This record gives sequence, structure tokens and C-alpha cells, in this order.
Amino acid sequence: MTTRELISIAELTEAELMFQFAELAPDATRAALGITATHLGGGVVLSVRDDPMGGFWNKSLGFGLTEPVTAELIGEVIDFHREHGSPNARIQIAPELLPPDWDSIVAAHGLTLGNTVVKLVGAIDDFRPGTTDLRVGPVTEQDADKWGALLWELFGVPNGHLAATVAAGVRSGVFQGFAAWDGDEMVGVANLFGHGAAGQLNSGATRGSHRGRGVQSALIAARARAAAEAGRRWLVTETDLPKRPGGNPSLNNVIRSGLSQVYERTEWVWRPEVDSAV
Repeated sequence: MTTRELISIAELTEAELMFQFAELAPDATRAALGITATHLGGGVVLSVRDDPMGGFWNKSLGFGLTEPVTAELIGEVIDFHREHGSPNARIQIAPELLPPDWDSIVAAHGLTLGNTVVKLVGAIDDFRPGTTDLRVGPVTEQDADKWGALLWELFGVPNGHLAATVAAGVRSGVFQGFAAWDGDEMVGVANLFGHGAAGQLNSGATRGSHRGRGVQSALIAARARAAAEAGRRWLVTETDLPKRPGGNPSLNNVIRSGLSQVYERTEWVWRPEVDSAV
């Protein structure tokens, strides 16, 4: 498998996850938050006008694989965000896929550097499972609402609309929610999204009272088993770039599980008030 092929797996799986986030949102949530998404230039553009995470969900990604990244494409991406009232646009393109004239595109729209993530991919056959003393397993439809609420609580954004969206994803079967329980108390959450040959690991979090007990490693293992049973051949994920040597717990967990870093991707942030190309 070439680096380009691994990039394609990682980027297109994440892009489709973002598209499904919009598709799965209940009508009330879509109206309240102003959620809309489209496929454009081989990638996905997601706009959330009233984003409770301050613009995190206004993502544009998956470009440069099936169609080239051009000034015209970035203009269309930004036009979509402007039309739908996005507070910003986080344009996320793997560094290998940026065009030669990227600097001029950045200058034209006043794009600024944003967050950097580490993208990781691993073959299911190379996966190394972890364990915990807690009960870990898939979330039932009956537990979907509790799972969705806890997910956003643990990420520090308790929001009913976001919780309703991920819970709807579990009920539809598009998302596969997993949790860890201490007795009857749900203390850890994680999600699996399948697309083609890949399973995307995302939304892993554990209550502070239960960290250090192998919860996330066990949740990764549970999702890997589910992905394998569904015929997936690859696991993909991303985590924040560590601010200092030694990694961070999320990054260390997935590397121990057998995934490898393929590239670092820094997002480019568009803000309507600084776009000189208007």
C-alpha cells in the first residue's frame, strides 16, 4: 500500500463521516444549528451556522484525490460557507495534495493556519488489542441517548442537538456506538464509522474518575473487532498533534494498538471578515 493510497483511505473516510453527520441530524437540529453539507470537488463541505463548538464543525476536506485542488475549487468551497453563514471554514488538505500555487490561494482569501492533527492508519491484521477490567461493548438503541449525552459531556460541550445527532446515527446503524460501564454507570464512549474498506475510530473519551484503567484501549479493540466482522481491512483515525515530545494519551493508545502515523495535516482557516477576495 503506497502512502498516496493510505492518504486516500484516511481522507475520504473522514470526509464521508462529516457528510453523514449532516445527513443524520434530526430536522430540528438541522434547523436550529443551520447544518448543511455537500459533495464538491471530490470532497465534502460541511457548514454549521450556529456551531456550538465555535466553528469546529465547519469543515471542508477530502480534496485533491479524485480531482485537483485549484483556486476555483477553493473559491467554490468558500462561496458555499459564505452562502450558508458559516462563522469560519476549516479547509483540511493533506500536505502532499496541496497545489503549487497554494500560497497565492492562501493570500487571496486571507487563510490562516489552524489546528494540526496526526492522521494514522493501520491494517486490521496488524491490530494489537488492549483490555480493561470494566465491561465494554456496543451501545443498544435504548442506550443511544445516554451515550450521545455522555459523549458531548466528556468533550466539554454538553449540547442536546449534538447528542441527538450522534444518537440518531447509532439508531440508523450508520454509526456504531461503544461504551464502557462500571456496574450500571456508563463511564467511557467511542464511535466507529465504516466506509468502504475502512473503519474510522472517533469520539473516544473516558470519565476522569476512570482514566488509567485501559478503557480507551479496550474500546479501540471492541471497534476493531466490529470493523473486522464487517469486512473492513483498515482502521483510520486522527488525534491532535502533541504539543511536546512523548505524545498524548490518545495518540499513544492508537499507536500501541498497531496504527502508524502517515502524515500531519494542518488546517487552513477562512474567516469572512478577512477575505480580500470578496
